[in-house]
Amino acid sequence: VGSLQVNNKLQSGQRIFTGQLKGPESFTVDDEGNLCVLGSSFCQPPGLTYPPICVSGTPDYEPICGRPHGVRMDQDGNLIVVDSYLGLYKVSPRTGEKTLLLSSEKGVDGLPFKFLNGLEISKKNLIYFTDSSSKWERRHHKYEVIETNHLGRLLAYDPVTRTGRAVLGGLYMANGIALSPEEDYILIAETSICRIIRYWLSGANAGKKEVFMDNLPGYPDNIRLSNTGLYRVGISTTRFPSFFSPFLDVLGPYPFLKRFIAKVTFTVIFLHKHGLFLEINNKGDIVASFHDPDGSVTWAVSDVFEHDGKVYLGNTELPFLVVLQ
Repeated sequence: VGSLQVNNKLQSGQRIFTGQLKGPESFTVDDEGNLCVLGSSFCQPPGLTYPPICVSGTPDYEPICGRPHGVRMDQDGNLIVVDSYLGLYKVSPRTGEKTLLLSSEKGVDGLPFKFLNGLEISKKNLIYFTDSSSKWERRHHKYEVIETNHLGRLLAYDPVTRTGRAVLGGLYMANGIALSPEEDYILIAETSICRIIRYWLSGANAGKKEVFMDNLPGYPDNIRLSNTGLYRVGISTTRFPSFFSPFLDVLGPYPFLKRFIAKVTFTVIFLHKHGLFLEINNKGDIVASFHDPDGSVTWAVSDVFEHDGKVYLGNTELPFLVVLQ
């Protein structure tokens, strides 16, 4: 009801590059105004022959091929990329040259990275990123959701000192992040419990975290600050009626059952194809929602990026990109 009333706004979107992309997850714009789309084969520099196992996009080969998840442009015109398996990279958008800033094997504070995910860069060029879990890799993310672990972290990398550190731990599948306009706080999507928290970086509340939004109508992915000052949140899977969503909701109060199920069985998940992203104000109120109730245009929205009068909708697995006028 209200701002969450189901509508058909996403069905005015258009699929582009169908069959030419694999999971266009995230976006940024280079210093010439070109849209840069992050897909599953992004880690391969120009001119390099793709190994067949990487082109296939089979999740089992992701630890070998890598799987980039977040991308931003730094103040020097370089792409900063988090690869879920390999680490934090700086990439030249002109030559494709890659520089490894932090390896997943090394990690920070003595703990390797297992599932790097969200990314944000401050005005001071400080790089914030998330590690969703210290147990499950990206290819096993469904088990992370089922188990409901709080093994995620918010991390930071300083390109001046070339050092990384943990900013905040104990997060439930830490995913997308977004800085406030004044950069006094950062929002963090906790995907597995359908929640967004706010962590204060400066001011009287510095070092404190609080619930920003709870009981979301689906599993939040990336968060973006729009040109109008609202936060746009991509919903990877809705909690509208389907087999999987009520199943997890019913088990919610019993985490030990969820962990048991993850250990003893292979869960076949029947997802309802319902595209959705939300617009949220700085008080954590949903002011608008954009739906594709039958998934005829898109579903599993990972990122909502505005550029040159258009809005682009990313996803983690689908073979196309969606653009809204």
